[in-house]
Amino acid sequence: MKKRRLGNSDLYVSEIGLGCMSLGTDYSKAEDIVHEALDSGINYLDTADLYDYGQNEEIVGQAVKGRRDEVIIGSKVGNKFTPGEEGWTWDPSKKHIKEGVKSSLKRLGVDYIDLYQLHGGTIEDSIEESIQAFDELVDEGLIRAYGISSIRPNVIKQYVEKSNIVSIMMQYNAMDRRPEELLDYLADHDISVLARGPLAKGMLSSRGPEKAASKADNGYLEYSQEEVLSIAEQWPSFTGSDKNAETLALQYVLHHPAVASAVFGARTTDQLADSLTYRTAPGLTDETYRKIQSLTKPLTYQKHRS
Repeated sequence: MKKRRLGNSDLYVSEIGLGCMSLGTDYSKAEDIVHEALDSGINYLDTADLYDYGQNEEIVGQAVKGRRDEVIIGSKVGNKFTPGEEGWTWDPSKKHIKEGVKSSLKRLGVDYIDLYQLHGGTIEDSIEESIQAFDELVDEGLIRAYGISSIRPNVIKQYVEKSNIVSIMMQYNAMDRRPEELLDYLADHDISVLARGPLAKGMLSSRGPEKAASKADNGYLEYSQEEVLSIAEQWPSFTGSDKNAETLALQYVLHHPAVASAVFGARTTDQLADSLTYRTAPGLTDETYRKIQSLTKPLTYQKHRS
């Protein structure tokens, strides 16, 4: 599996990563998925303290025991919750971030987290305070690097200008092309993108039309349901005989060098296998890339710009 450097850090992540939110709470099934991913060459596992109120971190931690040196673990902080209780509140304070990392380390069963990310953020936050917390955690050796998970341009630009972030996680796929307005800007600042949702809720997968019918009954972003169905039905025609729909979707988001990893979810080992065909498929040509862009809309972020 090819790897790409995460910003200016010493972290090199596999071009496709496993988003662990969809693993579920059945440890045996989750372990099978994680181990198969690692055996295939995937080294980036993405979790968060909020997923299943901490249980997801526990499952990931158990699954990687004995294989810690093979894995780059990304987790997230910023949502305050009480295990066993529903709901959470947003808290990007220094106090919460520094308490949160200790809880995550305990659940994961590790001494450090490779990539610690702020799980959201608003322009009204005390951004300098949050940055100070992350910088101190790096100095203390509890995390190796940090980033943010955000789709708000105004928040992203504040962190680019003021912090030492190495990455931004944002939803990005061939139908949600909003991040493309920021990719050159981030590349110029040596900050990488972790692209979540590259399969667009499965609508750009081998089951695209079926997923589009169920996931886009009210449309998707600025697309009507009819437009989504049309794209899902046409998608296989772009794959040719040498790749499947999942591979094409992953290759699209990885086409820009600012993207370090396409982070997809898998609920079963079969779903994982569909995406693993990416490893052996021929690359995406510029011509196919342009054809995909002509099929979809060049969406831009309409909110949180200033």
